[in-house]
Amino acid sequence: MLRIIGGTWRSRTWRFPADEIRPTPDRVRETLFNWLAPGISGARCLDLFAGSGALGLEALSRGASRVVFVEKLPGPARELRRTLSLWGGERATAAHIHSGDALAYLAGQPEVFDVVFLDPPFAAGLLGQVAARLEAGAWLAPGALIYAECPAREGLPQLPTSWLVSKAGRAGEVGYHLLRRTP
Repeated sequence: MLRIIGGTWRSRTWRFPADEIRPTPDRVRETLFNWLAPGISGARCLDLFAGSGALGLEALSRGASRVVFVEKLPGPARELRRTLSLWGGERATAAHIHSGDALAYLAGQPEVFDVVFLDPPFAAGLLGQVAARLEAGAWLAPGALIYAECPAREGLPQLPTSWLVSKAGRAGEVGYHLLRRTP
């Protein structure tokens, strides 16, 4: 079970297929959304490796105007749809779920986002590749904020030179970073 930390859905809980995904822990989400607090209300967000949907749901709860969830695995995508349907309301209507591969999604028609959440499966080594596609494909607003998780022992891969680390932390084996895109 996961829970929403703040906003209109505060304290709501939901289930997810625990054997298929690694959700961002509450403590890390709380830190992240404290960092994002000034800019999340009204933001257009992309949760590229949605999994449980924790990051995108938290963004919706805190006033994001739109969240696109991209999830390849059918179980987590189905549970995310079910959760949004149960919670309903204006916040839920601001969500769009894309069932499919993140790289295939980034090969499609770009949509500009203010905040992007990147928490790919660590073993897949996709972080650098999706970062390059986001930058090259005109997916990011000037000054966009990008949240990235990676194995703490490995650190961030090569990222676009316009992405500057704004804040960073570590929770056990997970390194988490907030980056800002410089125009």
